[in-house]
Amino acid sequence: MNKVMVKLLSVAALAGVMASPVQAEEAAMVAAGAEVFKRCQACHTADSSKNAFGPSLTGVVGREAAALPRFAYSEALQKSGITWTEDNLRQWVADNAKLVPGTRMRHVAISDVAEQDYLIAYLKTL
Repeated sequence: MNKVMVKLLSVAALAGVMASPVQAEEAAMVAAGAEVFKRCQACHTADSSKNAFGPSLTGVVGREAAALPRFAYSEALQKSGITWTEDNLRQWVADNAKLVPGTRMRHVAISDVAEQDYLIAYLKTL
């Protein structure tokens, strides 16, 4: 467990927010994921009613790639056949151009597995 996670667990425990250690850990992961998501907010939103430069990420976990009707996706992503599973999201945030050559999304590598875990935990809440 890294320092960020320990700190977030401590805050949750002190606040008495969670009833169990498992719930506290899940809440801490989501909070850490919200911090990681700040890197994504330059292009994406967590608001389902609007897109930014990139599509809204609300409901992205389990969604087919290029599925939002009001966003102009790259042809490469449209033809990818990808569903945004946890594994595909990990690959995407680690190296999106490797997963889908020809994508228009600029590469923002999140290669740290713990940060990927946090981000996915947060995205599941959207």
